[in-house]
Amino acid sequence: MCNLYSYTKSQDEARRLFGVMADRTGNQPSLPAVFPDQIAPVIRIGGEGLREMLPMRWGLPGPNNAGGRPVTNIRHTHSAWWRSWLDPRWRCLVPATSFCEWTDTRPKVPHWFALAPDRPLFAFAGIWRPWTGERKGEAGEHLLFGFLTTEPNAIVRPVHAKAMPVMLTTPEEWHAWLSAPADEALTLQRSLPAELLCVVARGDLEDPPTGAPPKTDAMKSRQLILPI
Repeated sequence: MCNLYSYTKSQDEARRLFGVMADRTGNQPSLPAVFPDQIAPVIRIGGEGLREMLPMRWGLPGPNNAGGRPVTNIRHTHSAWWRSWLDPRWRCLVPATSFCEWTDTRPKVPHWFALAPDRPLFAFAGIWRPWTGERKGEAGEHLLFGFLTTEPNAIVRPVHAKAMPVMLTTPEEWHAWLSAPADEALTLQRSLPAELLCVVARGDLEDPPTGAPPKTDAMKSRQLILPI
């Protein structure tokens, strides 16, 4: 599963690319490492039918039979628990520039994946919902999100054989995910063609800036982390 991603482009670039008409994120800083339960920008269709970008917390309430623990990645969209949240009004785009997976074998080495070495923006196919309770010591109303996963492609599989996030890379895919009927939108739950993806970093807790010099093996060894 994917429990770490980055979002390192400007808000202005995200607004232009995704056709956002209302930005409610304020002065959003660069996010080179987004972990579960952290807050990050999400794009949804607002009340007037226009796209809006706003902050939400990563991790949806899980099924009751699983203890209700927060779920960051949704694979089994046929489940009744998730089908109820697949109406267009609950779908969202989660802007990102890269995502991280750890090797299945020890030592657990993180690998960062992006569309190209310069890490252009794409979006995860997400679901959001309101929720009332306590998260990170804050009680009250929360807006929560998670995103879909699918079979890994040939680039991700040698690192992590279980799954990869559903990546949407074109305006047509973004529109379909936000607006199409559920059965049509779920045809997008597929792996990205391998030729579109590349490994841009290894061994780093955060996605290093584009063009950053490679770190020495000694430096990388101190930064290896276990998956959450």
